[in-house]
Parts: sequence; C-alpha cells; structure tokens
Amino acid sequence: MANVTPASTLVIPQLIVGLGNPEPKYDKTRHNIGFEAVDVLARRGQISWSENRRFQGWFGEGTGFKGSKVRLLKPLTYMNRSGQAIRAVMDWYKLPPNSVLIIYDDMDLPVGRLRLRLAGSAGGHNGMKSAIAHLGTQNFPRLRIGIGKSSQDKGNISHVLGKFSAQEAELMSKVLELVVETVELALKEGVEKAMSLYNNRNIAIID
Repeated sequence: MANVTPASTLVIPQLIVGLGNPEPKYDKTRHNIGFEAVDVLARRGQISWSENRRFQGWFGEGTGFKGSKVRLLKPLTYMNRSGQAIRAVMDWYKLPPNSVLIIYDDMDLPVGRLRLRLAGSAGGHNGMKSAIAHLGTQNFPRLRIGIGKSSQDKGNISHVLGKFSAQEAELMSKVLELVVETVELALKEGVEKAMSLYNNRNIAIID
C-alpha cells in the first residue's frame, strides 16, 4: 500500500476575541480597535451581544458567516487581565488554544496594515501577555491591526489611549472591512489561507 502524506490540519477559529478596555472613555481609542473589530464582525454575522458574567465579558455566538459556527468575545476584565475571560470561554466549551483567534492593536505595524499569524510572542502587548499566560501557550492565531507609532513625543501610553485622527478614522473603517474579509476566509478555508492572501494588503492614506 502506498504511503499517503497527511494533509496539514486546517486551523479554523471557533472563538474570536477582540481586546480592549471597558468604560466609555476608552471608546474609539487605538487600544480598543480589537473591540471595534469584533463589533463589526458581530454586525456582519448578525450576532447579538449579551453580557455574560461567567465569561467576564460581552459574548455572542451564531452561524452568520456562511454557516460557520463562531463565538465572539469582548473581555470586560480590562486589558491586562484579558486572559481570564478567554480561558473561561475555552474551558466552558472545551476549545483548544489553536481555535482561538485574538484581534488586537499593534504599534509596530503602520496604520493600514494587518498581520495574521498562527503563533508568536506578546510583543509587549499587555492583553496578549495575559492571554498567553492563561492559555499556557503562544500557539494560537492572532490578527494584529496596525495603529502606528506616535509622530510626536507623547509616549506610548498617550498614543495607544488616544483617538484616531479624522483621516486615520476614515482609513480604519476600510481596515475593519479588510478584517471581516480576512476572518471570513479563515473561517471558510483556514488561517493559513487567509494569511497568504491578506498579510501583504495595505490600505494607504490618500492625501
């Protein structure tokens, strides 16, 4: 009998987490772009949010993405304890780490860029440090949304907790559309396929 090379296992997200901070004062800040991303996904997939105390966050689930079953989570634990909420959902539904896709902001990427990866370090992001600590591994997919670095000497905290300029906000609305396309493909054909098609996309500011 001939040897058959096994096909690589598709990594299909079952839980999509957007990182951010609760409270209205953090709305529309760069650090909360993960929340905005899953809000757009919820609207596109016709998934309703409800506050879930067991999961310490806003939670929703549905099959609005071409029949793919998906769960969405916005932790209400504040950024540096995001992993607690993610772990609670994983334990309840018995999900493996590689089925969790986390969406968050990244200063090392310019505005207009996305970067999807199957694994990696926290890169200094407190929400991801917490996620890695509670999941017990770095081997889970993540989608980073570029927020760029401050052009002025305000420091990192002021930059990430600041709001996008009007020009950047217009650009980010297009980026969030790209996020939806990326996630939809990952749900249908796997994270690796989505990486190959979307990691080189760039939405530029047009003067």
